[in-house]
Amino acid sequence: MAHPKKAAVIDMGTNTFHLVLVELHGKEFRTIYKEKVAVKLGQGGITKNQITPDAEKRAIHTLEHFKNLIDSESIRQVFAFATSAVRNANNGPEFVNKVKEQLGIQIHVISGDEEAQLIYDGIHFSGALDERTSLMMDIGGGSVEFIIGNAQEAFWKQSFEIGGQRLLDAFHYHDPILPEEVEKLEQYCGEKLQPLLEAITIHKPSVFVGASGTFDTLIDMYYATMLQCKLTGEHVFELPINDFYQLFQLLVTKNRAERLSIPGMIAMRVDMIVVASCLIDFILQHLQVKSIRCSHFSLKEGAVFRMLSGKINL
Repeated sequence: MAHPKKAAVIDMGTNTFHLVLVELHGKEFRTIYKEKVAVKLGQGGITKNQITPDAEKRAIHTLEHFKNLIDSESIRQVFAFATSAVRNANNGPEFVNKVKEQLGIQIHVISGDEEAQLIYDGIHFSGALDERTSLMMDIGGGSVEFIIGNAQEAFWKQSFEIGGQRLLDAFHYHDPILPEEVEKLEQYCGEKLQPLLEAITIHKPSVFVGASGTFDTLIDMYYATMLQCKLTGEHVFELPINDFYQLFQLLVTKNRAERLSIPGMIAMRVDMIVVASCLIDFILQHLQVKSIRCSHFSLKEGAVFRMLSGKINL
């Protein structure tokens, strides 16, 4: 029997770096190993379009660790990609070259449009879509992607450079966040997201799907308050709107230490989840839905899907 093909995906986000090692079986995959590290590549420099020396050090250290894990599985097929922080940094190309020279990892810096497409592929792969029109959302540290579509196709997609780290730097000065900071943030989103609001009017999505990151943590918090366990192997979860708003109230009225003690919260998300939830609140004001469908699959699973379907040749 032939050995299954192994592959690695490195997703270098603005806040979090993800490594996924998989075995590819025809049209299916099995995860051998996964890890996420809060590298905070955008910290300290994202508003100046720079990767700071400290952030670069953390990134290279993490990629070195990832490379050791990849090599220990004798994996040759590696797809590494970077998003908003590297895409917009003036010293992004230097960083990409340094990683290639020091570690032999070739980083693909993907555009906002490619990022949105991979997110759609990942959400589609999770089984979260059906014949109804869905608005899909993925909140990164640097950018936020929105896609409108169904299980057949994506009709509209766009990436906006208003991710969690950017919103955190621009609006979240007090802890807990002040009501007027929330108001300013949502006002700003209204200005920046005009193309999205027009697309919602045209396509009239009736389902709201949130992918990975913040949505994973909201689901963990929801399940923890319900004292329920998520079933392993499930990739799609429902968060009723009323429960989202209960969590939202907790997040905007507690300080960092109090947020950390909410069951289901993780340290990696505790800072950014406040502004990310404000952004979700803003979107919900423009939709009529009874729940948020949360897809555990997103960008990195989209990349795995593309490998399986032969759309990424390494």
